[in-house]
Amino acid sequence: MTSEDPQTWRGAPGAPRGLDPLVSGPPSAAEGFPRLLGDIGGTNARFAWQAAPELPLTDIQTLPAKDHASLEAAMRHYLASGTGGQRAAPVDAAIGIANPVTGDTVQMTNHHWRFSIEAMRQSLGLRRFVVVNDFTALALSLPALAATDLRQLGGGAGDPVAPRALIGPGTGLGVSGLLRSAGGGWVPLAGEGGHVTLPAANDREHAVISWLRQRFGHPSAERAVSGQGLENLYQALCALDGRAAEALSAAEVSRRGLGGSDPVCREALSLFCALLGTVAGNLALTLGATGGVYVGGGIVPRLGQFLDESEFRARFEAKGRFSSLLAGIPVYVIDAAVSPALLGAAQALDTH
Repeated sequence: MTSEDPQTWRGAPGAPRGLDPLVSGPPSAAEGFPRLLGDIGGTNARFAWQAAPELPLTDIQTLPAKDHASLEAAMRHYLASGTGGQRAAPVDAAIGIANPVTGDTVQMTNHHWRFSIEAMRQSLGLRRFVVVNDFTALALSLPALAATDLRQLGGGAGDPVAPRALIGPGTGLGVSGLLRSAGGGWVPLAGEGGHVTLPAANDREHAVISWLRQRFGHPSAERAVSGQGLENLYQALCALDGRAAEALSAAEVSRRGLGGSDPVCREALSLFCALLGTVAGNLALTLGATGGVYVGGGIVPRLGQFLDESEFRARFEAKGRFSSLLAGIPVYVIDAAVSPALLGAAQALDTH
């Protein structure tokens, strides 16, 4: 989905069209509390509670998606497990979900959950139910992140009013950005940039991408720069080197790579960082993101010094005649205690 896709307020006749997320229910009012907020990925569903305006998010819980038959079942489980018993019924709810949101029906790309926005609003008795892409929600949170939530990796200070780019390897590869509006606010971009075609910078990468093409047809960036992608990189390298690949999870490939106990896992992790740098640099050029590139998701914050010492930053800047421009762009690794996408979901309710 692009920022030009027409979207409307669901259930609000005559409402304006434009850059709004898909919403079920009438427009917002200041008294729309308490709120249920969610950050829904292919592996985990995170929920939080906001009892009143200006209050912080509380009762943050992470539920494994595989343990629940549907998103509604996960939401009801959360609502039934509040401190001291069942929570009060939420008035409004908003979620960021790892999926394109282009209509009333949402079918997750990396999980089996499927639902109707309007049907779920009615079933849960919500006044409004706002559904946005998870990286749109994460992008909305960027201006509110504290300095302690970010770790800078190269570059300068960044232009405070210039576009900001966002990329994040998790179960899949999320991509978004923020553009400054004429009124001084920020407009998030909703797209599926994780599915762009993956480029090769050398012969080894070309061989890996050829292996990905043979296996998947389209060698997208997500096929290499994600949790699933890290597993794919390990298997590709084993195949190219004539080794028998073990059935390793992304977490195990990462653990062995960081520990140095398995040279193939270490190469897979190094290749992951290099390719992430290439794709992030392409995104920075595409958006003119001199305000900074933010790296989220669940994988990169755990890499620590390994990422710093990898080819990530060199690949980020390796853009020929525009290398000097990339050299000045700061990269920030998001490492926040509270899921920033939950803050972005609250912002989506505030904005719309």
